[in-house]
Amino acid sequence: MTLKKLLLLACACLMLAACGGVDPDSPLGKRQALFKQMLKVSENLGGMLRGRIPYDEAAFISGAAKLDKLSHEPWQHFPQVRDDERSKATDEVWQRQARFHEMARDLEAATAALVQATTSTPLRRSTLEPAMQGVEDSCEACHKAFRAY
Repeated sequence: MTLKKLLLLACACLMLAACGGVDPDSPLGKRQALFKQMLKVSENLGGMLRGRIPYDEAAFISGAAKLDKLSHEPWQHFPQVRDDERSKATDEVWQRQARFHEMARDLEAATAALVQATTSTPLRRSTLEPAMQGVEDSCEACHKAFRAY
């Protein structure tokens, strides 16, 4: 192939790739980015408690605080009506908004309880594990009710 054809092919591929993406400044893009951050922090905390990654008390305390802060953020990026068909949220989010927001508050309460469990050092697994399980259960309950897999 000539250089000209290769450049044209490369440009076409880049344009096609850009068409399928989500605008990071859109409500969908913002909430997806926040949920990804929450997942990463949550996986690190759970990984420390389950021995998948080395336990670091200071990192756990910091991670719990970060997760608590993040847990308050995504809800503002869910508009009153469905905004994007590419969302993994089911129509139930918009049809049952009161329940959706109640479950969001449940997650916020669970992350606050996790932060509370980190206030007395040295941290104890017997306190951290149930608090972390509460966060994970809250996430799972909302996903089962409102996320399309």
